[in-house]
Formats: sequence, structure tokens, C-alpha cells
Amino acid sequence: MDRAQLADFLRTRREALQPEDVGMPRGPRRRTRGLRREEAAALSGMSTDYYSRLEQRRGPQPSEPMLAAIARGLRLSLAERDHLFRIAGHNTPSRPGDLRSDHITPGLMRILGRLDDTPAQVVSDVAETLAQTPMAAALLGDQTQFTGPERSLTYRWFTEPAARLLYPQEDHPLHSRYFTSGLRAAYSRQGAGCRAEELRDLLLDRSEEFASLWSAHEIDVPRVDPKRLRHPELGVLTLQCQVLLDPEQNQTLLVYTAAPGSADDEKLRLLPVLGTRPVGT
Repeated sequence: MDRAQLADFLRTRREALQPEDVGMPRGPRRRTRGLRREEAAALSGMSTDYYSRLEQRRGPQPSEPMLAAIARGLRLSLAERDHLFRIAGHNTPSRPGDLRSDHITPGLMRILGRLDDTPAQVVSDVAETLAQTPMAAALLGDQTQFTGPERSLTYRWFTEPAARLLYPQEDHPLHSRYFTSGLRAAYSRQGAGCRAEELRDLLLDRSEEFASLWSAHEIDVPRVDPKRLRHPELGVLTLQCQVLLDPEQNQTLLVYTAAPGSADDEKLRLLPVLGTRPVGT
């Protein structure tokens, strides 16, 4: 681990970011060039003290998940992300479908940062939620908290009954077909040894419903749109789901909206008051 290079690189990347780049207000008395340390720490999901020690050449060696979080928080490109891993003493993530697909490009992160008043999230091609706005966490629950195969909504859909509480029961069959088709598409893109193959093998062993749908070999099942989502306090919301695809990383930005002035639009406006929805409700 090269503490001097790591500290210098973090400082320069932080100072190169402006508050507007990450959806933060500049404020009238800002004197710091670029972002403040506490802002960079918040974007990376860590304490200000931990992040500050890294910039001061006295922090511990960051773990790979911590470095991945810093790379997202500082809106690093893939080349910059790889450099960050190397100077922190780790191998560059290069395994197909592993940490590389978790990295959100700076452009997509900038768009997400401007959607704080809208339910929006970035999802990998195996249905793992990589980042959410606070409004998305209020609508859908914090879906970034899962680890292992449970990170994938497709896996949770077929193995955890609570995952289905998000949707009305009559919509479940089409969702099941859509999730299975999406996993097959990811598997065909990534090839043998990928994360999609691992999830497929687990689900074939653990879910008869998935095994039956997989054997049907359906391709390009249309997604459910508009989406009907169940909320424990607001009831069923019928929302449009706009999709922006990042082909470089095979990730999608999902943005949930309702017609202005509609009953569902009024329900969305209540989400900030209700706060993060408990997962599995």
C-alpha cells in the first residue's frame, strides 16, 4: 500500500469534484476547492474520520468493498478505479461479472445525484441494486444492504417470500418470467464462470418454479409496465418506470414517476415523510 500516493490521489479527485456534480448545494460561504472531506465521506458511505485518515496518510489499508465505495463516491472512471486499487495494495478487479460490473460510471452517478426528489436506482444486469436515491429507499426499501447471492432481486424473488410483497400477487407470474429471462440474457452475455451462472445454478437447486421457467427458455419477456408497487402505508401505487441503459457496464438506471396531479403522484410526495421502508414489508 502506497499511503502517499493514495492520499494524494484521493485529495486530487475530491478537489476535482464540484458540489453540483454530485447533486449537493454549493452554499454561499464555500471556500474549499471542490468537495469537503465530510462530503466525500458521506458519498462513499463511511465516517469522516476514516476518510480523513486516508487523506492524511495514516489510515488502515482499505478493504476491496471500501475501495469500491470510494470509487463510486468520487465518481471515478474505470481506469481511475483500477489505479485506486493498485496504490491501495490490492489486485485490480478483473474477474468477469465481479467487482467490475458493480462500478457505476461517473456519468450515471451524476444523473442519479440529480434525482434526489425522485425514486431512482442503478441496477446490475443480474438485478443487484448498486445505488439508490433516498426516495427509492422509501418506496422500495434499502435494497443495497444485501450480501452474497441475496444481493440479486432475482435470487430473492425465488427464495424469499418477503421479496414478493413489493408487488400485487396477480402480477407475480409475469415478474417471475421477466426475472428468469433477464438472468438468461445476463448469462448469455457474460459466459461460463460468471455471476449469472452462479445464480442460475443456485436457483435451479433451490426453486422448482425457477427450474420450470428456465427450462421454457423464454427470451426477451416484456417487463411489467406500468409497475404496480405495494407500500405498507400508501397501498398500491401505479408508476411508470423509465429505463436508461449504460451499455459499457450493462447497468440500468430505473426512474419511477407518476402523472402530475394524480393520486399516485400525491402518494410519492408523502415518501420523504415516511422515510426508508423496512425491507420485507
